Amino acid sequence: MPEFIIVEFVEKARDLYLDTGTRFPRRIIWAMGLIKYAAAKVNVELGLLSSDVGSAIMRVSQELMSGKYDDEVILDVYQTGSGTGLNMNINEVIAKHAYLDLGVKVHPNDHVNLGQSSNDVVPTAIRVAAVMEYVESLRPAINDLIVSLRRKVNEFSDIVKPGRTHLRDALPVTLGQELSGYLDAFLRDVQLLDYTINFVKGLPIGGTAVGTGFNTHPRFGDEVVKVINEVTGLDFVRVNPFMSMKLLTDLVMLSSAIKALSLDLHRLGQDIRLMFSGPFTGLNEIDIPTQGEVAGSSIMPGKTNPVTVESLLQAIAQVLGLDKSIEHASMLGEFELSMGIPVIGYDIIMEMSILSEGIRKFTKLVIDGLTPNVDVMRRYAEKSLALITMLTPMIGYEKAAELSRELMMGRSIRDVLKELGFSDDEIDNILNLKELTKPGFKVQRK
Repeated sequence: MPEFIIVEFVEKARDLYLDTGTRFPRRIIWAMGLIKYAAAKVNVELGLLSSDVGSAIMRVSQELMSGKYDDEVILDVYQTGSGTGLNMNINEVIAKHAYLDLGVKVHPNDHVNLGQSSNDVVPTAIRVAAVMEYVESLRPAINDLIVSLRRKVNEFSDIVKPGRTHLRDALPVTLGQELSGYLDAFLRDVQLLDYTINFVKGLPIGGTAVGTGFNTHPRFGDEVVKVINEVTGLDFVRVNPFMSMKLLTDLVMLSSAIKALSLDLHRLGQDIRLMFSGPFTGLNEIDIPTQGEVAGSSIMPGKTNPVTVESLLQAIAQVLGLDKSIEHASMLGEFELSMGIPVIGYDIIMEMSILSEGIRKFTKLVIDGLTPNVDVMRRYAEKSLALITMLTPMIGYEKAAELSRELMMGRSIRDVLKELGFSDDEIDNILNLKELTKPGFKVQRK
């Protein structure tokens, strides 16, 4: 079979699709190779494909999965909405190398694409890719962050610092308590992601063009899913193709769960930046030694910045934008097919890839090395105007508010307590800040 016939679709399509240089990520190419491998294996077993042709397709598909032909998957992400360009690009790469490398005449449509349509192959591939990216990249990164945070929560359980609401003085908390809120948030985020990823495991392969399965064997879809599970061990299932070919809302759900995780990460990053601010004109409540390993300024010697945190926050901004893109692209299409398949596939993988890298660096270079400036935190806590709150149960809110105004004038809370008749020992007991981080009344009502 002449080479020019094998690659004719791709050559023509390059003139019609956009050429932005945006290429499909490795994970999607891997998933496409896996589907072509599984389809050839099943078609041979069903007696629809000769063993020599099937074996050639399987071998080249495995090489495609390994990354050998990534530079030949050249069609832009911004192409036909069903992903036909991607599917045919893959078909032609496999047919080409089966012929040129193995000497087996393989047709991209008749053989590589046997029993398939771009309309069920590409929606299947982007879901397989998304699940693998979550399992192998994002989930481990979150797990490491949770382990690191849990360690810090325990380590900092007795380190008192001022609480702040509206960026104003509030009652004391411990640094461990403050971080525990984020720890539990990430545990909740993982539960949501784990739950949502199960919907993404539903595959439409076998639906062919419109979901009916016309022009393929009735057992094809189920058997292909079995092979995918043999390779991945991830318990994919075949679902109603009339749902999963035209509706990509399972991937919207996954993206929304990633967005929730991103928002929690953003809040933690902001808090860390504030605690790290200074050292002399900011809070200076924590140090992050690794952040001083690169210059923070090209003009101010010795300046250090929370560079890894800021990198993560920028990554989160990109993830939130990709989430919006997925939401919009999921609405493209009518009747039996989505028209936003390629861009949704690209975006969901990029979300997880970007966030995984950000979380890994953030955990290693920020959370693992986070060091509290204990004396600074305690000094702030002891000066907090909110300490007057402890007297409210005894003297009432209005009187406490009046005393707060006196403290604003520069008087110490110790002097105020003496005027109220408390002894020095009683005042020392009242100002035991660690006790103020626990439930209950510090000063009993009279």
